[in-house]
Amino acid sequence: MKRLDREEKAEYTLTAQAVDRDTNKPLEPPSEFIIKVQDINDNAPEFLNGPYHATVPEMSLVGTSVTRVTATDADDPVYGNSAKLVYSILEGQPYFSIEPHTAIIKTALSNMDREAREEYLVVIQAKDMGGHMGGLSGTTTVTVTLTDVNDNPPKFAMSQYQFVVPEDIAIGDPVGRVRANDRDIGDNAKSSFDIIDGDGRDMFEITTDSQTQEGVLRLRKPLDFESKRSYILKVEAVNTHIDPHFIGGVPFKDTATVKITVEDSDEPPVFSSPTYLLEVHENAAINGVIGQVTARDPDSVSSPIRFSIDRHTDLDRQFNINADDGKITLATALDRETTMWHNITVVATETRNHSQISRVQVAIKVLDVNDNAPEFATDYEAFLCENGKPGQIIQTVSAIDKDDPRNGHYFFYSLLPEMANNPNFTIKNNEDNSLSILARHNGFNRLKQEVYLLPIIISDSGNPPMSSTSTLTIRVCGCSSDGVVQSCNAEAYVLPIGLSMGALIAILACIVLLLVIVVLFVTLRRHKNEPLIIKDDEDVRENIIRYDDEGGGEEDTEAFDIATLQNPDGINGYLPRKDIKPDFQFMPRQGHTSTPNGVDVDEFINVRLHEADNDPTAPPYDSIQIYGYEGRGSVAGSLSSLESSTSDSDQNFDYLTDWGPRFKRLGELYSVGESDRET
Repeated sequence: MKRLDREEKAEYTLTAQAVDRDTNKPLEPPSEFIIKVQDINDNAPEFLNGPYHATVPEMSLVGTSVTRVTATDADDPVYGNSAKLVYSILEGQPYFSIEPHTAIIKTALSNMDREAREEYLVVIQAKDMGGHMGGLSGTTTVTVTLTDVNDNPPKFAMSQYQFVVPEDIAIGDPVGRVRANDRDIGDNAKSSFDIIDGDGRDMFEITTDSQTQEGVLRLRKPLDFESKRSYILKVEAVNTHIDPHFIGGVPFKDTATVKITVEDSDEPPVFSSPTYLLEVHENAAINGVIGQVTARDPDSVSSPIRFSIDRHTDLDRQFNINADDGKITLATALDRETTMWHNITVVATETRNHSQISRVQVAIKVLDVNDNAPEFATDYEAFLCENGKPGQIIQTVSAIDKDDPRNGHYFFYSLLPEMANNPNFTIKNNEDNSLSILARHNGFNRLKQEVYLLPIIISDSGNPPMSSTSTLTIRVCGCSSDGVVQSCNAEAYVLPIGLSMGALIAILACIVLLLVIVVLFVTLRRHKNEPLIIKDDEDVRENIIRYDDEGGGEEDTEAFDIATLQNPDGINGYLPRKDIKPDFQFMPRQGHTSTPNGVDVDEFINVRLHEADNDPTAPPYDSIQIYGYEGRGSVAGSLSSLESSTSDSDQNFDYLTDWGPRFKRLGELYSVGESDRET
């Protein structure tokens, strides 16, 4: 009844039975009939995974496996068994071949070069029935790509490169770029560069740019057009990744010649020394030469040089310099004890091109001369006990000298010639530049003479020697038996007997304490008489307090004037708004007549409310209107507890829940309070 397809259903089972045509009764039991569909070769082989893509390295040997393809056949194994499929190449010869039964594709030619051809398209056919006449076939394509191997050396684009650079190029700046082309790709095309020969190997270096694979020449040392004007380099490029299979062929490197020509530039002056150190004595004469700096123009056509001092480094203008020869002279006197070192900067400028300047540091050391006399190290004051002994050391003094001699200080001490035979004191030179003062006798009395002045001459060992006279003050004091100073004032003897210094201090302290108590008492009485609160009993009106930080403008307190309520005649007046400038004149309202004895506050408030709602000069923001009137006829009555005539226990607040959602929470709070009191 229909066309059969074994690949869809290979077997059918039917049930049949013979029946009487007239009575329709079965004449025999049911029987089964099994119908098997025999296969015919009506399905061609199919490559389910096609099309295929494969890779193989270039320059591979003949017979190198590339890939394997697989086809399937839906027919009965009699026709379509995979073992009976035969594979062949329809397109892709003579480069590739295929095994007829295993379907393995192999290379058929050697030395396939990726640089010549990178991709091949191979058409594969699979035929059933063992490839005999009448069999069906299917095809697929295989794209074979040759992968790169390092079989090509780098090659410079030019055999000789020429670059021109100015002589003032900075160290590290690029001079030029060279490129070595490589037909390979990826890592196989990477090369490293090196300078293998030439007269500028120590002046230049070459590195590889990782992005462009170019060799970048850079300067290592400063150039000088006047000394050398050209350099020749031999540069080599070598592959960084070498394939050992091809190392026996051509060398995988290339060389090129690079010629660098130095171009003359206008260079700044060059000082003969990078820094200068000058020494000058502090007593050097004004305008005397203390040193010299020299500089030259390194250009082939030299320019005269002029020298100057950077005054930012010599604010006191202590030095001058000759603009032509660079001799530095002294402008003001020096003092080593004030400043020992001076650091100035000298500027050299070309006269033909003022933009070409150079600077050099000049350190000037001020040398010491003996121009300061020695003096006492501090202001000494010696104390001599009345009960002292002859030969007792009263004081030991030392001296200082602002000068700094090379061999150190050595001081000489002596008394004035007219006091060489001083009857009271004598001196003794110690070996450590110090001096001891000794008493010649005992029996000193401060009532007769309280203070002695002893002039001492101090000399140094300089050339020429310097000396000065310092006076030592010796005060006679009363001492204890063990030599401790107790009092050095002669007035102590004339004080009344029995009144000591401690008693005087106690008396003064008592007087000060009494004065403080009196002042505190007077202050407290004054504060007690002042009233704490100022209250006017006659003013029983409301006190209105105005604030200047309201939101609707600084004049919002004028929106309601309580004086109007107290003075009915004032309601006819019009008080304009002051917070904004109205666009047009607002007509004043008509006056309202009231009874002589009172004011209808309700009507007054309604009029003011109507005016505020329709006032065209009002600002676009809210303005709070405060009224002291609560209104009339409220069904709720007053909520104030002050006017309640009944106690809390007699009140029922259930009606609050009927006022709406705004009073619902208030009603719940009062209801809870009542239930709590009942419990």
